[in-house]
Amino acid sequence: MEDPRHDEAAARVAELEARLGPDHPDTLSALLDLAEITYNQGRLIATRRLEERVVAGRTRRFGAEHGETLKAMRKLAVTLGAQGEFAAARELQQRVVAGMTALWGEDDAETLRARNNLAGTIAAEGDLIGAETLLQVVVAASCRTLGDQHPDTLTAMGNLAAVLWQAGNEEGAYALQYQVVELQRHVLGPGHPATQLSEATLAMMERAIEVWCRPV
Repeated sequence: MEDPRHDEAAARVAELEARLGPDHPDTLSALLDLAEITYNQGRLIATRRLEERVVAGRTRRFGAEHGETLKAMRKLAVTLGAQGEFAAARELQQRVVAGMTALWGEDDAETLRARNNLAGTIAAEGDLIGAETLLQVVVAASCRTLGDQHPDTLTAMGNLAAVLWQAGNEEGAYALQYQVVELQRHVLGPGHPATQLSEATLAMMERAIEVWCRPV
């Protein structure tokens, strides 16, 4: 069944295109909103096309190194990674990180989100050491600038826990994931989707550890 939000967002884009033009900032922002809905529906090809339109439009309107263009590139890179195009995603993410660092500094929240995304792609490519190293930097910077209870910090901590788990550091991964769950329950609440997802990950870890420690 079609999400009614998609139809509303698509109609909004069409109305803005007709009234303001395809490259108007409001039109491009509406396109990015539509892309987010299609991404959540799992329609990656459609999402990519929309995000590519936004990147092209913002590049024409603002330039390739403008903050709004870089934010759109960051979203496109996530979609590329979801499609399994890790090399293309990493290349674009590296460009985004460099651009955001030049604009806002390496510890800015936008830059940290981009570095977190880059670490995820590096991990997906199999470089767990590189991903762990980068995530440790991101977590430390997030704690320092945003605080250890900020949702972005907790997301980075959860990603680091996942990488530690994949790398075979089960003890370190479990300890960090447990901390993430406790903080999310306090900050976001036990019913928040992010908390529930982290709880499911922690439960998976507990089941695996229980099996490994069971006498044979």
